[in-house]
Amino acid sequence: MSKRILFSSLIGAVALGGVAAGGLALASAATEPTLENGSARYVAPSEGSAGSLIYTVDVSDDSGIRELKVLAWPASSKLDPTEAELGSAESAKCQSASDDTTRCTYTLKVTKREAAELAKGTWYVSALATAEDGDTTFVPRAATFDVTR
Repeated sequence: MSKRILFSSLIGAVALGGVAAGGLALASAATEPTLENGSARYVAPSEGSAGSLIYTVDVSDDSGIRELKVLAWPASSKLDPTEAELGSAESAKCQSASDDTTRCTYTLKVTKREAAELAKGTWYVSALATAEDGDTTFVPRAATFDVTR
């Protein structure tokens, strides 16, 4: 075999190998968790029953969901929490809904005394989803709800 044909064959094999490796890297690229269909609802306490804040969201990731941290805060506070701050927030309860989607629900009971101290008006829910493979997604304003009296 001539050197020219051998050299051309080697270059073709290297180029083909590079394309295949790039395709494999693309196919196996990890995805970050996604949050969809999120909603928050505040129910004020009434005579004889506590109120509640309920935040529900569908979280998806190809590796599964490890946890969802949630923080509710009043817009009037100008708080604007960061991803690092949500690391110590409370966790939602999550249950598998399909192969790659988990339904997470955060419930906070609110007594009459606590409700009287809450800032009226618009509140936000911040969320931090962590996948089984360690990828995270932070949503600073995942949902909005109103506190009324």
